[in-house]
Amino acid sequence: MEPAEKGKAELISGIESDAHIEEKEIIKEAEKRAAEKRKYSEKKIEALLNDARSEAQRQAEAVKRKMLLAVNLELKRHSMSVRSALIQDIMGRVENKLASMAGDENYRSVLINWIAEAFIGLGVESAKVNASEKERALINDQLLSEVKGEIHKQTDKQVKITLSDAEPLKSQGVVLTDADGRTAFNNQVKTRMLRNQREIRTLIYNAVLADNRKE
Repeated sequence: MEPAEKGKAELISGIESDAHIEEKEIIKEAEKRAAEKRKYSEKKIEALLNDARSEAQRQAEAVKRKMLLAVNLELKRHSMSVRSALIQDIMGRVENKLASMAGDENYRSVLINWIAEAFIGLGVESAKVNASEKERALINDQLLSEVKGEIHKQTDKQVKITLSDAEPLKSQGVVLTDADGRTAFNNQVKTRMLRNQREIRTLIYNAVLADNRKE
């Protein structure tokens, strides 16, 4: 081979060799970049998945809390409804029991206390008392004398009480009016229970509901 041809061949061979080396470097660099991109993409995907998992868990917890709150609220409403029904039932029984006592001789002490309480609440020196028909049958001079004695014991005052000439009350209990008939103290059963509703409910709760909760 001529020197010129030989030199040309070597030059071409060198160029091809350099080209192969350059090709390998380019491929290597491309693979490196591709690997970095894959790694970044994988991290990006993992980060997105983690965010999605966290958000899903957060929403699940929020739904759980909301459901528990709704359940607790419903249980509380039910408990209050049952409690209210029980209290109303007991108060109804109390009214019925008092109604069954009206007209009984043992009921005199109840009337004495109610009349004395109403008189002291009215805050006058003289008053008239009215009651239901059954109760009026028990209100005589002897009973009114006992009422005066009870009032004197509590207030140290001498007072005057007479039976009203008005129509008997339709519901159980007593109503006292002053001499002029302008001021009255209502001590009927329903009014008394409304007046002392909080205390009555507390007593019922402590006596019945609290014991049920312990069981």
